[in-house]
Amino acid sequence: MKKRIAILGSTGSIGTQALEVIKENPDQFEVEVLTAFNNVELLAKQAKEFKPNTVVIANEEKYNDLTALLENSPIKVYAGNDSISQIVEMDTIDIVLTAMVGYSGLLPTIKAIKAGKTIALANKETLVVAGEIVQKLAFHHKVSIYPVDSEHSAIFQCLVGEGQNAIEKIYLTASGGPFRGKDLDFLKNVTKENALRHPNWEMGAKITIDSATMMNKGLEAIEARWLFGLNPNQIEVVVHPQSIVHSAVQFEDGSIKAQMGLPDMKLPILYALGFPDRVKTEFPRFSFWDYPELNFEKPDLTNFPNLTLAFKAMDQCGNVPCILNAANEIAVEAFLKDKIGFCEMTDIIEQSMQKIDYIKHPELDDLISTDIETRKFSQSLIKR
Repeated sequence: MKKRIAILGSTGSIGTQALEVIKENPDQFEVEVLTAFNNVELLAKQAKEFKPNTVVIANEEKYNDLTALLENSPIKVYAGNDSISQIVEMDTIDIVLTAMVGYSGLLPTIKAIKAGKTIALANKETLVVAGEIVQKLAFHHKVSIYPVDSEHSAIFQCLVGEGQNAIEKIYLTASGGPFRGKDLDFLKNVTKENALRHPNWEMGAKITIDSATMMNKGLEAIEARWLFGLNPNQIEVVVHPQSIVHSAVQFEDGSIKAQMGLPDMKLPILYALGFPDRVKTEFPRFSFWDYPELNFEKPDLTNFPNLTLAFKAMDQCGNVPCILNAANEIAVEAFLKDKIGFCEMTDIIEQSMQKIDYIKHPELDDLISTDIETRKFSQSLIKR
């Protein structure tokens, strides 16, 4: 039987690639729900092509535009964030692919878990903000969470078949972003146009900026902690400019398993949607002869301190990762709007982590309040 997919964030980078995967495998998957935040034109175009049961536009002001574009269509149309959280409970959904950007993916993912849906997780912020809560819910509701990020997919693939063999350490690889090897004097003057030119991956604006600051790798480290039940000292970041080794696992006997391949997000998307099967593809194949050298370096924590802040948040735990994430989202948005410089993003995050009250064992309501408070404080630090 075909797996019926709900894609939360279908107009973003992951969402559009997921639709390509589904289009290439019509005997395996079908689209049941599509949602978007603001891009009503693309959402309508996707709906006309894939004919889902339901579409949701988060921006309620765009509801009339969407209904007009889908006039005379049997597709149900809803609007608002509450509708996204409700729609994931539909009985006709098998897998929820959470590809929404940032904190916005948290509540719909929790709703989907409570409804017993399998989760294909592309929204790392869900586990960054509320990893302990989400994993407890997934255990209680017997829900599988399959990672879509290439690094976490790599770790997951390395663990298949290992049963109860204990992990000694994982290695999360990072390309180093567009500013690898640059110093602070250079970084103080970079523009958003510079930062949006990632050397290996095609991603949305927010995650591309996070990659440039190394925050993305910090968020991935926190996500990995909860996905794989690790301690912070079991996670190591390795800069690997070619992005061929997507990550690796070291076991207690000293052996290391790594997952390799060309940098293409469609492969981890397909693996998450198709698991436990590997679906045959015509994707380009990696050749060792095209990559006679693979390089590995230690991350530059002096010039890219966001990675250190992320590990600090992971060590402190509680609501600190939530503070880190909220402050980072505000900072990245401000940088993309030319309101702050590249290095000022770190200042905003660090000040927020120092200012917002620490909660050691937060409930979900505490995290929601922390997110609101942090965003307000971070915004106050932006002077332009």
